[in-house]
Amino acid sequence: MAKDDRDVLEILQEELDFIEKGGYGRSVRTPWLPKSIFQDSLSCLNYGYPYRAHPCSECRLLDFVAPEHRSDAVPCHHIPLDKAGATIEELESEDNELRMQGLVREWLRTQINQIQTECTNTFWQKVD
Repeated sequence: MAKDDRDVLEILQEELDFIEKGGYGRSVRTPWLPKSIFQDSLSCLNYGYPYRAHPCSECRLLDFVAPEHRSDAVPCHHIPLDKAGATIEELESEDNELRMQGLVREWLRTQINQIQTECTNTFWQKVD
C-alpha cells in the first residue's frame, strides 16, 4: 500500500492545475524530449531525482491502478482514464498529446469531484 503521506485530493488538484497551466509543454532547453504525464510533475515521488529514490509502490496514485499493473515500470501510466479503459501508456503510443492531456484532465476532475463528494457525505454522516 502507498507510503506517501501527501493528501491524494491535493495531489490530484495540483496535477490538474499543472496541466491547465501548460506544465506538460515542451521545454525550451530540450524541446525534442516529450514530457511524461505524472512522472514530470510534482505528483511523482521521484520528480527531480536522476534515479528512482522511491519505489512506485509508495505512490498515492497506485490506488487508481489495476492490481495487475501495480508492478509495471510506470504503474500510473496504466490508470484507466475513461469508460473504455484508455491509459497513458496506450495514448503515448498514439502520439496525440492533446487527446492524452484532455483525457487525463477529465479523469482528474472526475476523481476530485468524487473524493470531495465522499468527504462531504462522510462529514454529514458524522454530524447526524
